[in-house]
Amino acid sequence: MNDSRIVFSTDTGRVEEKKQTTQVPKGDGIVRIRKETKGRKGKGMSVIEGLTLSSAELKTLCSELKKKCGCGGSVKGFNIEIQGDDREKIKSILEAKSYKVKLAGG
Repeated sequence: MNDSRIVFSTDTGRVEEKKQTTQVPKGDGIVRIRKETKGRKGKGMSVIEGLTLSSAELKTLCSELKKKCGCGGSVKGFNIEIQGDDREKIKSILEAKSYKVKLAGG
């Protein structure tokens, strides 16, 4: 018995499978880029938040930013993390794509 899904239960009746839906978070229309060093042994990382894109679009944007900055990075949740403190370069790239960008934090 490899298939162990419950189809019917005597307590509740027919059991429905819950469908996973990924919702894009609503923002205020401003993309914020902040520098984060906490928990990274002093190494700086640029975190981009406030993008209202799907997860597939975030991954393509992340790969484009990594290529243009010449560094590594990843997508965590609905944020993009780029290694290093390249906030000015990231800001100019996103402004060229007609995003309203603010530098947040120190």
